[in-house]
Amino acid sequence: MSAEKGKEVIRIEAAAVAALEERLDKDFERALDIIFHSKGRIIVSGMGKSGIVAKKIAATLSSTGTPAIFLHPVEGVHGDMGVVQRNDVVIAISKSGNTDELYQLVPLFKRMGIPIITLTGNRDSPLAKRSDVVLDVSVREEACPYDLIPTASTTATVAMGDALAIALLHRRDFSPEDFALLHPGGALGRRLLLTVEDVMLTDDEVPIVDEDFSMEKTILEMTAKRGVTSVVDRNGTLVGIFVYGDLGRLLEKTKDIFDKKVREVMIRDPKTITQDRLAAEALQLMEEYGITSLVVIDAERRPIGIVHLHDIMRAGVY
Repeated sequence: MSAEKGKEVIRIEAAAVAALEERLDKDFERALDIIFHSKGRIIVSGMGKSGIVAKKIAATLSSTGTPAIFLHPVEGVHGDMGVVQRNDVVIAISKSGNTDELYQLVPLFKRMGIPIITLTGNRDSPLAKRSDVVLDVSVREEACPYDLIPTASTTATVAMGDALAIALLHRRDFSPEDFALLHPGGALGRRLLLTVEDVMLTDDEVPIVDEDFSMEKTILEMTAKRGVTSVVDRNGTLVGIFVYGDLGRLLEKTKDIFDKKVREVMIRDPKTITQDRLAAEALQLMEEYGITSLVVIDAERRPIGIVHLHDIMRAGVY
């Protein structure tokens, strides 16, 4: 029985959101134009549950390239109107359109020449009538059995806010890289901003042996440097790589490994990367070729670093 009630809520709220699609008309386009051409920020305001929705919409706008802040209507009439500038745009949210605290701010917005976009369920309300653009977020019914608690209406309003934010994102050609710049601490930010230079080992931690080194010296270097070593020629140019797996395969063929030079058994033309490439690209290469490390080279193909899979993963690049 409880599950059926839950399913009924989902159906009601889904229907409320679906009904919005046909309302994205010239008013929606006008709202987009006003926000897109604004030289200031978007001031999003609402009381109660609408205030919570307003905070979410402001956060979504800000994270997708449209600077926005939340203004509490009560705080607004008691001094916080100072954050509002003449180039800003207001998005007012009120299911009834009769929210007194919000309506008190309207004359102040008008005096400053600030356009008001209202999201409401009542197009004939006082707030709607004094707005420049009205976006209809009315619902046929709330999911609450008494048709009182904002449920379907808040869901519809959030969806309308998302529609504005994503439509603006496309107008601005807002890229994943732009998103990452605004979310440097998030997984996407780390994936799109961290470079190989940020995660590679350098200096004495870079495993390097000369191609004429004996296997004994090579194994000692490889063992001391996480099971891998780069191999260079007399000019310091990378010519190969040797890893634990190569040692195992060599031992399967012969026990006289110490009679050999590393150039005889190394893997030639190993996969490499440069320090300016994204760490995510290094991860992709490792996954593609089934390897766990890459030699980082400079323009002359000299090893300047080594990047390991677990260092990339530890940096939060997945």
